Amino acid sequence: MSLREILLDIHTLEEDLLAFERKCGIRSETFYAAYISGAEPDDDSWVLDFGEWASVYRTWLTRQAEYRSAGSRHQALREA
Repeated sequence: MSLREILLDIHTLEEDLLAFERKCGIRSETFYAAYISGAEPDDDSWVLDFGEWASVYRTWLTRQAEYRSAGSRHQALREA
């Protein structure tokens, strides 16, 4: 993926994360910490949302790392 594609993906994922945060009333990083600790949703109808939310958050973390890595390489090339 190009740096631009990674950034566009990050923005799309952030929109999805915001939708989950608004629906459930907590920040994604707070949710994810509880999720990986085994916390269960209060409402059974949220079970599928929790799995999807966790997946979106993991992908967002991956894209953030990819962006930092690609950005560092891009900066190194510009300075060379």
